[in-house]
Amino acid sequence: MLFNRMTLEELAAYLEKRGRLSSKEKRLLQSDRRRGARLLLERWLRREETRRREESRLHKMLGEENLFYRQGIRLIAGVDEAGRGPLAGPVVAAAVILPPGTVIHYLNDSKKLTAARREELYDRIREIALGCAVGICSAAEIDRLNIFGATMQAMRRALSELSPRPEVVLVDGFPIRDMDMPQKAIPGGDALSLSIAAASVVAKVTRDRIMLDLHRRYPEYGFDRNKGYATREHLLALARCGTCPEHRRSFRSCGSREGELS
Repeated sequence: MLFNRMTLEELAAYLEKRGRLSSKEKRLLQSDRRRGARLLLERWLRREETRRREESRLHKMLGEENLFYRQGIRLIAGVDEAGRGPLAGPVVAAAVILPPGTVIHYLNDSKKLTAARREELYDRIREIALGCAVGICSAAEIDRLNIFGATMQAMRRALSELSPRPEVVLVDGFPIRDMDMPQKAIPGGDALSLSIAAASVVAKVTRDRIMLDLHRRYPEYGFDRNKGYATREHLLALARCGTCPEHRRSFRSCGSREGELS
């Protein structure tokens, strides 16, 4: 490859398409007299390093799944929830079974992703998942069961709707109570398991969409922005307007302890 016969525009297009460069190609670009060519190589090398780090991160996030794949277990469901802490709206759980060995670039704990990235990943997950289901517990159910009980119920509902039935369940945080499937609880699992990360994205996007719908019914609370969490805007709206039917009466205004929501 004679890089010195390429224009910088042609070279940029070539490097943009290349997933790998040979040692010879790198040496040729490093010795190119044009500063622009060397800068293009530096940009490619940075992109390649970013790609390597991402592949390494994703490989580590398949560690839990690989333990079961090596035992011949293929249907592994990741389970996670969204909405434990807000003052309003439901708690939503998701269960996702990814094809064995699947890698979805940029998939991570949903809290570490932008809203736009979550939407992109949500579509990708729904497209390739072997199974994907959600379970929802309303604010009224949260008041009746308490938030921990409602979270467990939402997770059980997601799994009951999941097809195919998983052989094992990986769940973020605590084990799911009263469940008849083998499971492994992984604290911080949404950042340690791709299956759980996928579930965290599906749960978060599903709940955010629900809160956008609730915003259209109750615009005074700013649910489109705060998603029901105890922001200053939300607390001021509560002081001004009182609660709506979607508020959790069992939560204090801080959203973290049980009591009367004033």
